[in-house]
Amino acid sequence: MRLGLVCVGRLKAGPEREIYARYAERIAALRRIGLDGLDLREIDENKAKSPAERMAREGEEILAAVPAESGLVVFDERGKAADSTAFAAFIGRERDAGRKALWFAVGGSEGLDGAVRARATAVFSFGAMTLPHQLVRILAAEQIYRAMTILSGHPYHRQ
Repeated sequence: MRLGLVCVGRLKAGPEREIYARYAERIAALRRIGLDGLDLREIDENKAKSPAERMAREGEEILAAVPAESGLVVFDERGKAADSTAFAAFIGRERDAGRKALWFAVGGSEGLDGAVRARATAVFSFGAMTLPHQLVRILAAEQIYRAMTILSGHPYHRQ
């Protein structure tokens, strides 16, 4: 199953980009468990004046970036808080069900449009606190990598 991450905003050169790249490289190296890579699509933050309009336009771009046959997982503060083992189990079930691709979405500073959440296969939360979307991208990559290591029996994840 091919994995992808679509994010509103572009990471500039610096520590955030380096940390994300580290996890993307680790993900690419773990291909023996039926999960393949982590494609990245970045969407420019919309410049509309109203927050609702920004969210709607960013949502349209997110949905356009995700292949129609792919599953979609979104990270949203209103989503389900899951531990790493449960998140890994979810990814494993999607893989084992024969899904060809699973994409993860990180919204912009205004959050995710309802249309994106409605299209989602699952909605997960990193907690009730508001986090910068640049950091959520890193957390998403790390948790995807951790899920892959859990599914492969690698010692990265310790309970």
